[in-house]
Amino acid sequence: MFVQTMTMEEILIVGVCKEKAKDEARVALTPEGTQKLISLGLQVHIESGAGLLSSYTDGDYSAAGASIENDRQTVLSKSNLLLAVQAPDETTINLLKPNTLLVSFIWPLQNKVYVDLLIKQKITALAMDTIPRISRAQSMDALSSMSNIAGYKAALMGAHKLDKYLPMMMTAAGTIPPAKVLVLGAGVAGLQAIATAKRLGAVVEAFDIRPVVKEQVESLGAKFVEVPIEEEDETESKGGYAKELSERNKEKQREVVHEHVKKSDIVITTALIPGRPAPRLISKEMVDDMKPGSVIVDIAAEQGGNCEVTKPGETYNHKGVFVMGPLNIPSTLAFHASKLYSKNILSLLSLLIKDGEANLDFDDEIIANATVTHMGEIISPFVKENSK
Repeated sequence: MFVQTMTMEEILIVGVCKEKAKDEARVALTPEGTQKLISLGLQVHIESGAGLLSSYTDGDYSAAGASIENDRQTVLSKSNLLLAVQAPDETTINLLKPNTLLVSFIWPLQNKVYVDLLIKQKITALAMDTIPRISRAQSMDALSSMSNIAGYKAALMGAHKLDKYLPMMMTAAGTIPPAKVLVLGAGVAGLQAIATAKRLGAVVEAFDIRPVVKEQVESLGAKFVEVPIEEEDETESKGGYAKELSERNKEKQREVVHEHVKKSDIVITTALIPGRPAPRLISKEMVDDMKPGSVIVDIAAEQGGNCEVTKPGETYNHKGVFVMGPLNIPSTLAFHASKLYSKNILSLLSLLIKDGEANLDFDDEIIANATVTHMGEIISPFVKENSK
């Protein structure tokens, strides 16, 4: 890939529209973030009502210095930097001027047709989901921000659905033992689910194919479930994600997981592999062996689910076990999810914007990986390498 600094010599005018995706309550920029961008010399145009589902009013944005526009098309016509949560639909992309900057979640590996559209329309698209997981980019890591929320809410969802106490209860009528919670996947979401379940008083176990996370799991007061993995099978990618195992190691994993699943009151699954369907960790047979009234919260449902019987977007009773396949969990805590996402975007823009202009420095690892398309080409090494 050629590497050079590309400067877009046009003062940036920021636009934020209502999110059109179903059940999406987040907004890409908060009033606080608006104030920050205006202090940098940028103009900000907000579609009326864009923040209402996140509890941010037009008055809040107006007080922060934004211009409130009555319709989406006006925002799009005035803006050359569009901020969004979900990737804007085809109609929106077609309304954008060529060379417009777009910053949003894009999921380019799963949405190749969408990437082709961005190339065709000559949109410079930066994906919040392809920012590298390096220490310098931690403040921009929207995936971690949203996963943190998802793990927290998953524990609450499981506790709400379970017909038992989570903590041990000592009463005049007798002692109630604590509930047993198993968390599969100890990334950001899994660790937050562990911490939340522990705070609620449950006995928590966690499994992850990466032995390196054992210390983190145990530091939160949970027991780490170990599976002997053959040494030649690497368990972690360069980006810190879990890698898919060989068939022999998968079988070992299934046996150990089965034993722990059937003893658990709540199982929370969080395992994801970037650009690929979620790995299957819980088979139908494992669910069949669980106690009646047990709960599975599969927060990988959007990528197909870690559980064989998950129905994305549904909660249903499978032979006495409640199987939950929630979608877009961060949107259910839209106020704080928007606040964190807006701060992630501001951190990226602070790297990108110099004197009110966008400076696309592809010598910078963060900018290079985040920039999916520019001037009709795919730029991101991450996208190029994983699209083969």
